[in-house]
Amino acid sequence: MSSFGDAGGLRVRPYAITGGRTRARTEVDIEAIVYRTPKGEQSGSNLPLERGQIVGLLSSPQSTAEISARLHLQLGVTRVVLGDLIDEGYVAVNSRSASGRPDLRLLERVLDGLQAL
Repeated sequence: MSSFGDAGGLRVRPYAITGGRTRARTEVDIEAIVYRTPKGEQSGSNLPLERGQIVGLLSSPQSTAEISARLHLQLGVTRVVLGDLIDEGYVAVNSRSASGRPDLRLLERVLDGLQAL
């Protein structure tokens, strides 16, 4: 359950989740495909709150937009937390296809995820 989830549940301000930051050292595009690393597989369940939820959700690779939508986190918050997880080695990102251009199927999935918000 996310801190932004249920109407009657606990609500945490976005700046509390990100430590007041609006950007991470590592920028993560909304269409970036994120996946768990071996380190994330081993210790992801021990991570606190949103960080653990994100790593847990990545049993299969997903875009930043999908993660944001599924966990009901603001996109900016998701990007900051993902950037931190990348820097710490829990997740990695593959944002481009072999041609160097975003994959059309990926862009369609991102659009579907955004429309679901």
